[in-house]
Amino acid sequence: MIKIKKIKAKSIFLIAPIIACALLTSGYIFLNNKHTSQEHYVEMIKKGTKDKKIIALTFDDGPHPQYTPEILDILNKYNAKATFFVLGKFAEQYPDIIKREMLEEHEVGNHTYSHIDINNTSSTEIVEEFEKTQEIIFSTTGTFPKVMRPPFGYYNKEISNIAKKHHCTIVLWSQAKDHKDWSNPGIKKIVNTILSQVENGDIILLHDNVYHQESHTVEALKIILPELKKKGYEFVTISKLIQLSS
Repeated sequence: MIKIKKIKAKSIFLIAPIIACALLTSGYIFLNNKHTSQEHYVEMIKKGTKDKKIIALTFDDGPHPQYTPEILDILNKYNAKATFFVLGKFAEQYPDIIKREMLEEHEVGNHTYSHIDINNTSSTEIVEEFEKTQEIIFSTTGTFPKVMRPPFGYYNKEISNIAKKHHCTIVLWSQAKDHKDWSNPGIKKIVNTILSQVENGDIILLHDNVYHQESHTVEALKIILPELKKKGYEFVTISKLIQLSS
């Protein structure tokens, strides 16, 4: 696993080609200079190794009292492990679901307390959102999350600092074409979008909390998992993906 440390700006031009090659190989990327200082880097992953048939399924915005248990049942049926990036406000409401996720050897990550837009949130509030959720998860599971996903995939200097402080990896996702499963776009669209672009080492973004009377994500998983199993894929947590990619 590549550790990205602070590097003086004047040194970047000398080592950039070497670092770029290493990062592309490992799946780690720089913090976008659009959002933060050129000197400030953080450990981040958006894709694992291409050398192994492994995939990390990730679910955002939960837990949901109905859909998350249904997803856990499907994952259990296919012996698939996943990572759940939970919102603190729902983790507070449904601690038993968080406990079940851990008991069944999935991974729980931090997705802020209330799904803030960090581009329109003060530094103090950003820190409070992440740290409050860390404490909620710890109080439920006895462990602090080691992975975090900022809402909308946005990140800046504050997110970088939080990740370092809590020894967390910032996790984005791989597939460029967005199926928007959170909007219930249709089961077929979710299935086709994911299966048509899947690759070794992918981190696939899904949502276990949708604001509809039914979840197309749940139904899509019933098709996606057996199809990818047939192709020889193993479903692992983010931490396992990092370990196998190092």
